Amino acid sequence: MNFQLLLKRKNQGLMILLMVATAITGGIAIYGIKNFGQLSDKQAVDIVENPVVPQEVSALGRLEPASELIKISAPLALDGDRILELPVKEGDRLKKGDIIAILQSKTNLESSLLQAQKQVKVAQAKLAQIKAGAKLGEIKAQAASVDRIKAQYAGDRKTQVENIKRLELQWESDKIAQQATIDKIAAELKNAQGEYERYQKLFSEGAISSSIIDNKGLILERSKQQLNEAKAMLNRINSTAKKEIAKARIELNRIDNTSNEQVKEAEETLTSIAEIRPVDVQLVQSEVESAIANLKRAKIELAGAYIRAPMDGTIIKIHHRPGEKITASGIVDFAQTDKMIAVAEVYQTDISKVKIGQKALITSQGFTGKLQGTVQEISLLVSRQNVFSDKPGENLDSRVVEVKILINPQDSKKVSGLTNLQVQTIIQL
Repeated sequence: MNFQLLLKRKNQGLMILLMVATAITGGIAIYGIKNFGQLSDKQAVDIVENPVVPQEVSALGRLEPASELIKISAPLALDGDRILELPVKEGDRLKKGDIIAILQSKTNLESSLLQAQKQVKVAQAKLAQIKAGAKLGEIKAQAASVDRIKAQYAGDRKTQVENIKRLELQWESDKIAQQATIDKIAAELKNAQGEYERYQKLFSEGAISSSIIDNKGLILERSKQQLNEAKAMLNRINSTAKKEIAKARIELNRIDNTSNEQVKEAEETLTSIAEIRPVDVQLVQSEVESAIANLKRAKIELAGAYIRAPMDGTIIKIHHRPGEKITASGIVDFAQTDKMIAVAEVYQTDISKVKIGQKALITSQGFTGKLQGTVQEISLLVSRQNVFSDKPGENLDSRVVEVKILINPQDSKKVSGLTNLQVQTIIQL
């Protein structure tokens, strides 16, 4: 009886202890769930209130001179001329006014200048004589001037006629020599043709191998080619000679016309030198002014044959060499490389973040280290991307805005010779 009572009391204590433990465990679980929810809410608020903001914009680009490339070419009046001298090479640094090239028209323009100087002297002498009046000494002087002009005319004409004859003789000599070459090659071709036909017969009879007949065929084709080339050379000789002779005859006509006019004017002056009239003075004065204007124009035209640097800068690339005809590409590319810029192609989605004055870093495999610069200009035009990284899967039709970054002076010197080098730019926001 006592044993059952004791057992009953023990069971009641165990149940009470179990209930207390369950209550404690439940309280701990509820507290943990509540605090975990508060922590999650706090972290979510932090994420919303503190988003990650990018600190830089990256873009591919290229190096250019700050002044941009200038194509140096001939004046419009001398467009299509040929280069006579080119005293510069790529990489040369020039001062403003330094000679870049001399054109072939220089010789003719020098002759025109000399003629214009003579015309000024003749007009001035004529004016002086008119103002001085009729003096025996002046009359003799004017007569001597007429004789001098005639003698000069005769000398110039004789020289030009001899030049035409020399060109014609040279043309005839070249034609004879080239025709002899053509005849020789034609004979060789005929011989090669006959030999090829004989060997062709032997080959068809199985007397010789295919390599021998192939060799004979090759000799025959080479002879045909040589004959065609020789005939083409004869055509070039004829074409060139005709042009040179035509040009010389035009010059002879110019000498005739100009000199005859000068002789006529000098003779008229000699006839009327005894009479001094205001109208005569005014007329000769206008002739002097016209001659001086012609002289100035001749000087300007001659100066145009000397292609000079428009400013201090560097020869970036030479497009034509002496003897070559100037085309639309110009003679040289010229630029001021003391100041260099990086033209970054910024994606249109990032351009709103870029502002003038922001700092930038430029890197490339073409130089060591990093260049520093400042955003100087932002284009107003959205265009297609021109610089690519060549990575697989790259979008080749991206839309970009060009941003010009002025490189610091000390860094510009490092890359002054690397125009159009591809670079990577990082613009710090």
